[in-house]
Amino acid sequence: MLVTQPSPVGASKGTAPPEALPAWKDIVAPTGPFLEAVAERLRQQIQAFEGDVATFAEYALSNQGKQLRPVLVALSGGATGSTSDDHVLAAVIIEMVHLATLVHDDVMDEALIRRGRPTLAAHWGTEISVLLGDCLFAHALKLAAGFPTTEMCRAVAAATNTVCSGEILQTQRRRNFELSRAEYFQVIQMKTGELFALSCDLGAYLSGAGAVQRSALRQYGLAIGTAYQVYDDCLDLFGSETVVGKSLGTDLAKGKLTLPLLLALEGADPEERASIESMVRDWTPRYFPSLLGLLAQHGTLEGSREAVQQYVQAARQALTVLPESACRNSLAALCGYLGRQTAALGAA
Repeated sequence: MLVTQPSPVGASKGTAPPEALPAWKDIVAPTGPFLEAVAERLRQQIQAFEGDVATFAEYALSNQGKQLRPVLVALSGGATGSTSDDHVLAAVIIEMVHLATLVHDDVMDEALIRRGRPTLAAHWGTEISVLLGDCLFAHALKLAAGFPTTEMCRAVAAATNTVCSGEILQTQRRRNFELSRAEYFQVIQMKTGELFALSCDLGAYLSGAGAVQRSALRQYGLAIGTAYQVYDDCLDLFGSETVVGKSLGTDLAKGKLTLPLLLALEGADPEERASIESMVRDWTPRYFPSLLGLLAQHGTLEGSREAVQQYVQAARQALTVLPESACRNSLAALCGYLGRQTAALGAA
């Protein structure tokens, strides 16, 4: 999640001073009416589910967070032309796929809280949650099939396949202490970056953009989505439960090796490495102080910030092929905003 409350940013070793950036509401201001239309269309989709199932669908679809993917559809469409009702429908489809993945994630992670309220699984159990996630996937593809060409359905189906494949790889690699950085980035590009890339690509496609602009925006989405996931992984270790809205350390509890852990393992001596592996294998929150001490000793937050900044810079570079516009400026500002939020991690 992106934390939208203003945060003091402390200067840290190896971190450049934060830029003067607009607030989140200013960045997404061009998308205001668009997001309202997306929210209304999502509410309408609840009626497509039968009887009691609609109750579960409403619960899942009404907890949308900051609608990052619809924002990217709108901004990419606006940066390459103008948006239409087709863009709204595309954003609804992508958001439904995203929400379906969250429902399934919460089952696999045995999560109790999502965005400050009980998860669907905590409320109604894992069986209903798994089936509801399947229903959301199927309904999204049904909506995509309603477009006059197969491009939308093909793109959504391919992206959904990639996201789910990324989740499978991540599950297979739990507590794999030989995991490489390359394997880590491959997984997060698949499970998170792909839907960001799809949002940008389809936004441009529906505005009639050519191959060059579509490719550039897809690369932008993949880069900003990967940067976002590194940030989110760091938030699970260095954030605040009050702000994040869920328990910290959920990745550790499931044995997921995120970038800070990988950096610590790379720099650890044999004794430290054995200690980290032991804590992750049999994780309990009482290990947090010891683990955070080791992460700080090896500068893992600073190293993770550097990785975020590299992807943010790649995203900015991808925008250079687009004409000057308010939407392009908002896409660039989103890069800066994510960089600033990452710099704020761990600040007093």
